[in-house]
Amino acid sequence: MICNITIVRYPKWLSWAGFLSMAIFHLPLWLNKNIHFYKLMGCGKNGTFDIKPDLQQWALLTVLPNEPRFVQEKTSASFIQAWWNFFHCEQYTLILEPIEAHGSWDGKACFGILPKQTDYQGVIAVLTRATIRFNRLSHFWKHVASVANKMNSANGFISSVGIGEIPWIKQATLSFWENKETMKAFAYQMKEHTEVIRKTKQEKWYSEEMFVRFKPITTYGYLNGNNPLEGKC
Repeated sequence: MICNITIVRYPKWLSWAGFLSMAIFHLPLWLNKNIHFYKLMGCGKNGTFDIKPDLQQWALLTVLPNEPRFVQEKTSASFIQAWWNFFHCEQYTLILEPIEAHGSWDGKACFGILPKQTDYQGVIAVLTRATIRFNRLSHFWKHVASVANKMNSANGFISSVGIGEIPWIKQATLSFWENKETMKAFAYQMKEHTEVIRKTKQEKWYSEEMFVRFKPITTYGYLNGNNPLEGKC
């Protein structure tokens, strides 16, 4: 499988078009029989799990066959690309190969059946997503800010973006790291993060979760004038 993630940023006075697109885009995505799985999502303000949404920024994730024509494809439908162009959106597209995963998304292994570990050692993208239980929302949001702040200064950290299907409840972070070792050091050695991992399991914060690692294949465009993976894949 190939995962195509496009993050778009609308001009401030056109944020309403982002809201509208979340309803309109379902039809062309559903009609595209090449797409195995897709998600239309909003974004958090500070590049990670964030209780405040960024109403200018939206995301589209699609899972496609691992074939050359899809690796070169920048978006999933010509209508969607035309929409973004019409509303003068800044666009940043990542083509990612899923290599390691555990968990599910809507009850599906949406990136295929993958091992939990491989010997891949290069630049890595990591998607962490969860559905937070209603009775654990306050616990979750109380702890994530400190972890997000630590991640931004972690060794090997490149960049991240917060995405989610439903504000406050269905949340995800896509982060980029120089290699797996630095990502693991943050995830399993940083005190604040290991404490959150312990609490999520002990207190059962999530009704569903998924953790996926990707090998970046290529990128197109910019987000806030930057391409964090430029020259790295």
